[in-house]
Amino acid sequence: MIDPPLEVLLERIPSKYALVIATTKRAHQINEGSLPLVDVDSTNPVTIALHEIAAGRIRVERPREL
Repeated sequence: MIDPPLEVLLERIPSKYALVIATTKRAHQINEGSLPLVDVDSTNPVTIALHEIAAGRIRVERPREL
């Protein structure tokens, strides 16, 4: 079972592509020393980033359409 569930993540970021990009960017920040925004039992940066997104601590800005 995936934790957090994909359905919860897609409620926060509706595009799977945007979810991957946001998770990757945040995981890199955590890897470079940024402190986690949620309390998680894992030390894996990707897992931490996914939990931050599920908790609503990470937001993705959508570009304005031309």
